[in-house]
This record gives sequence, C-alpha cells and structure tokens, in this order.
Amino acid sequence: MNIVILDGHTANPGDLSWEPIEALGSLTVYPRTSPYELIDRAKNAQILLTNKVPIGKDILDILTNLKYIGVLATGYSIIDTSYCKQLGIGVTNIPGYSTDFVAQHVFAFLLHHCNRIAQHSLSVAQGEWYNQLDFSYTLGTLTELKHKTLGIVGFGDIGQQVARIALA
Repeated sequence: MNIVILDGHTANPGDLSWEPIEALGSLTVYPRTSPYELIDRAKNAQILLTNKVPIGKDILDILTNLKYIGVLATGYSIIDTSYCKQLGIGVTNIPGYSTDFVAQHVFAFLLHHCNRIAQHSLSVAQGEWYNQLDFSYTLGTLTELKHKTLGIVGFGDIGQQVARIALA
C-alpha cells in the first residue's frame, strides 16, 4: 500500500511516531502540502491522510489509485464524500479526537474573559501594578462564575463534555 500523509505537522508536530502507519505500507509524510503540490504528492497514493488539505472532485478524478481517504480531524467538510462514494473510495474521520481539548479550551476562554487575563498580564509587564497606589490591583470589575448560567449551543460530544466540566 502506498500511504501519503499530506499535512502531517497538524496531526503530529513531532511528539508522536508514524511507525504504526508505516507498518501498513510505504509511507510518505509531508509536513504541509499546498494546493499546487497536492497532485504531484498524492498521484500514486492508495491511502491518503489529510487534516486540512481539501480533496474535491477535480482532484479525485486525477487520483485514480486512491482507495481510501482518512481525515485526521472530526469532520468531512474538506472531502467531496458524495463523489468518493460514487468512486468507491472509503472515507473516514476521527470522531472525538479533540473533544476533551476543545471542552477545556471553552473554559480557558471563559476564564480569560471573566478575569481579563491578557489585559492584566500586559499591564503588569508595563509596570502599572508596581506603580499602583492600592494594594489590590485590577483594571476594572471582574466577573465571578458563581451563580452564573452557562449556555451550551449544541449538545454533541463536545457540548456534553463542556457540561460535565461545568458541573464539576
């Protein structure tokens, strides 16, 4: 099997091993692939793995050896799945690969906005806290989460994980 990873850096910036995939066939990993490089890099692939590189009908018509596309993310929006189905090309994704991190990120943003972290950090770095007359230093009122209601739009895996963290 000829396996090509088009944008390996997005899935593995260097902290993981490609050896399990390498064991399945001849593997070529490109850190990034521009639209201009796509056809040349993928033309002999039977298996194509992508994270952000779109694969549309025009590309699929050229990649005649292709049997499978794996999207190294949760969605399929970068792949013409209808046309892949017509061509008999299997397409999968990785549902749930980022659920925990995205839910965690929700709370990072929530706390960032409630506590105005970036503004305070910059202000302190500029010496404003040191020059403050009062012991208690703040750039204005801060929002406490206690007694607040969190609205979650969408209640799929990520929304449910956000709810679990919020309840904790």
